[in-house]
Amino acid sequence: STGWVDVAQVVYIGGEATAAGFRLAGVDTRVASAGDAAEMLRQAFSERPDCVLFDGTLVDYVPAAELEHALVALSPLFAVIPDVRGRGTPPDLARTVRNALGID
Repeated sequence: STGWVDVAQVVYIGGEATAAGFRLAGVDTRVASAGDAAEMLRQAFSERPDCVLFDGTLVDYVPAAELEHALVALSPLFAVIPDVRGRGTPPDLARTVRNALGID
């Protein structure tokens, strides 16, 4: 054993205030706005991190098909999370995905 511990590569995409907290925890943070959120999400997925955390206040600025792809992808793990103020939590994200996929 080398003594090294494998650390998951996590990327957070969202607002500055929430990013500041994640940055303190050693997470790769990218401050995004409505205009560049979709491109930042595409870029993060292309880098193949272990996990992408995405600010829920930005989901409306990502094309639905891309968001659906991110939500059902096995890798990287993807989660939509509220910002530091608790904004951006979808009422029922699982139901939204099922509806989008025609399952519900």
